[in-house]
Amino acid sequence: MSAVLTRSCMRAVLFATCLAAASPALAQSKNSPIDVVVDQAKLVKVPDQVATIVVGNPLIADVTLQPGGAMVVTGKGYGATNLIVMDRAGEILEERPILVEGPTDRLVTVFRGIDRETYSCTPVCQRRVTLGDGPTYFNANLNQGGTLSQRAAAAAAAPGQRR
Repeated sequence: MSAVLTRSCMRAVLFATCLAAASPALAQSKNSPIDVVVDQAKLVKVPDQVATIVVGNPLIADVTLQPGGAMVVTGKGYGATNLIVMDRAGEILEERPILVEGPTDRLVTVFRGIDRETYSCTPVCQRRVTLGDGPTYFNANLNQGGTLSQRAAAAAAAPGQRR
């Protein structure tokens, strides 16, 4: 009898463990917040009959509908906004908050008076364009990145030239 009781208890413990492990997946209901990091994207399932997606503040998050019942949520700025998903008749299918948090990589922040500079240190410290940095540092990094992208695109477009 005690062996049966022990198996029964083990089944109960196993069931409770599986239920606890599944609870984060269950917590992703159609009303749960969408957490995303600034400058990163997250793939989120949406109902198949979606026709319109509205983002409360597009400066905080951007959303793009993808085929197959998915949308990409990209963190644009720190803070919170909301998302409304509607069908063709204008019925609300989902309404969820979007919470955009700061970067999660190893950062070093340098303050020079009131101006701020941010460096990503994974594994070596390099300049990083981050919201809130001083305008001179921010714009210099943005311009440098743009110049690099333009030159790379020009080099790729030039047929048969090696550098």
